[in-house]
Amino acid sequence: MRPIENKSMQRAYKGANKIMSQALDQDTAGSVSLKTMANAIRALTIDAVQNAKSGHPGMPLGMADVTTVLFAKFLKFDAHNLHWPDRDRFILSAGHGSMLQYAIAFLTGNEHVSLADIKNFRQLGYTTPGHPEYGHTKGVETTTGPLGQGLANGVGFALAERMLNARFGDDIVDHKTYVVVGDGCLMEGISQEAISMAGHWGLSKLVVLWDDNAISIDGSISLASSEDQKQRFIAANWDVFSCDGHDFTDIERALGLAQRSEKPVLITCKTIIGKGSPNKAGLAACHGAPLGQEEVRKTKSAIGWHHEAFVIPQEVLSAWRAVGRRGKQYRKKWEQRLDKSPEKAHFMEMLQKTVRHNFLQKIELIKRSRAINTVSEANPEKTPFISTRKASQMVLEAIFPHIPQLIGGSADLTGSNLTHIKGMSAIQAGNFSGNYIHYGVREHGMAAVMNGIALHGGFIPYGGTFLVFSDYCRPAIRLSALMGIRTIYVMTHDSIGLGEDGPTHQPIEHLAALRAIVNLNVFRPADLVETAECWALSLQCETTPSIHALSRQHLPTVRAEYTKDNLSSKGGYVCRRAQGKNRATIIATGSEVSLAIEAHLELQRQGIGTAVVSMPCLDIFQQQSRHYKQEILGSQIRVIVEAGIRMGWESILREEDVFIGMKRFGASAPADKLFEYFAITVATIIKAVQDHIGNAS
Repeated sequence: MRPIENKSMQRAYKGANKIMSQALDQDTAGSVSLKTMANAIRALTIDAVQNAKSGHPGMPLGMADVTTVLFAKFLKFDAHNLHWPDRDRFILSAGHGSMLQYAIAFLTGNEHVSLADIKNFRQLGYTTPGHPEYGHTKGVETTTGPLGQGLANGVGFALAERMLNARFGDDIVDHKTYVVVGDGCLMEGISQEAISMAGHWGLSKLVVLWDDNAISIDGSISLASSEDQKQRFIAANWDVFSCDGHDFTDIERALGLAQRSEKPVLITCKTIIGKGSPNKAGLAACHGAPLGQEEVRKTKSAIGWHHEAFVIPQEVLSAWRAVGRRGKQYRKKWEQRLDKSPEKAHFMEMLQKTVRHNFLQKIELIKRSRAINTVSEANPEKTPFISTRKASQMVLEAIFPHIPQLIGGSADLTGSNLTHIKGMSAIQAGNFSGNYIHYGVREHGMAAVMNGIALHGGFIPYGGTFLVFSDYCRPAIRLSALMGIRTIYVMTHDSIGLGEDGPTHQPIEHLAALRAIVNLNVFRPADLVETAECWALSLQCETTPSIHALSRQHLPTVRAEYTKDNLSSKGGYVCRRAQGKNRATIIATGSEVSLAIEAHLELQRQGIGTAVVSMPCLDIFQQQSRHYKQEILGSQIRVIVEAGIRMGWESILREEDVFIGMKRFGASAPADKLFEYFAITVATIIKAVQDHIGNAS
């Protein structure tokens, strides 16, 4: 382990924080101690949790001292300009301790967290929900609660900072990301993926504060864990410093050492859960339950807090408000530097959520060229064949130069996902000017890091893996949907069509499972044209994440005629109309659309009028008006064809309708053999329509 007591680092942190500390001292005139300021956090926490009759007081009481030093002496922020781009980020990965963040927000003068919000902790309609929520409470950088997610998000924030810094320099981008984690965050598997990536990339602007209290809900950490966390981080190429989490001087020393480290930093803060509670401190009893009215009284007495519930003395509030104002001078100086920079316009464009619309011209060129090169339905055997994963790569090659915010990556499947294009360079330790991220075999960590990148601002991340491995990503995907952020997942090998790898790699239930997530667009395009349209929708959906489920096998072009309109924009559309009276509608997605079209052609030859609906995004289609859905689906028999399970199609399927898909796991064989074996074929579709027509007559 590297020595943590060296004179050069001590001098560095003293110089770096001298001005900030002086500013605090001038504002407060030294009249209020850090201990008293920390006790204000404790008082608000125990009052709010007690009033709500639920919550987690233990962590805020234990980490009040550490966070007081962090905010008062180190954190670069302006409580009256919460979205200042060069602010330090504060992430509470241990989101169950949310009152820590809300108390500090109120005390520092965040106008979006009032005393009324504190009094109504965990109540409907207030900005103080049970766990911090991005977008719901201004100043909260990311939604936390599922343990370990905030830590991995923090890696994404720190990586985004370094990438922006590589483009614009220290004068415009130079800030840190501080993450508070608990024992639970470090036990979750995602933490290993996160710390490994951060250490590999050398994210020196990342500081993790570990609330080392050795307690979890069940009791002592020793019940479930005996690993040496310090050595774990050191092995991952982090610097590790330690402090007494209740000694203000020692806390400042450790935070100071972290300021100039050339590696990501873990500070192990030895704390007592429920610090100040005479009967519950150090015990699991205060982890996730109110202290109780009598213990609240005793705790306030023990910490010397002789005030009514929710009352903060004016001198204490003034001291905290001075902390909230302190960053204004640094923000103003930053704004002056930005105004003088020739890169200002480019920097501000990078931060905009709206992307340049000229990329849509490239989408149109793709659609036009495909229509020109597509022969008629009369010669389907000559129709160009291309996998939608390759189509996705072709789209990226066309649009990437026109969207400077776009950052690609893959979880060690670049050659399979086809997420890399010519001209891309890899992000590496010491060189963050690239635009492609090799996440390694870390699907969960990749998805959470992508969330952090998107939340930080400046970039639109996309990352690839196999669709079957969306199970590994799911918690982070759900959070991207919950937060309403634009992360784009490129998930290839989307069905039994991947073939010989067998049932372990063939996603059967995954489309249904992903469609069950609210505010997530699951795209399954049928060809290059639809793939281009779906990419356009993903990039234009600023508050909705997207998944592109793409084929490994080659597929024919199904959109033979050019249309300027984005037909995928309503989720589903009629791609082949019935000739004569419509007797059936075949609805399909992805690779099965071409099967539906072949069946349509044969049925038409038999005099059975049949329409084909391509459904590239069932999620978007469900949002359309009843009139539009009825117009597209019609009232005749519906035959749905998808190489997945039936679940999720119930809103479209009626009792008399037919679903052709999977009812069991796949098998190892070439794709064409598997589709035949599982009866997802043209013949099956034709027979389903013929049987219905026969029964109806």
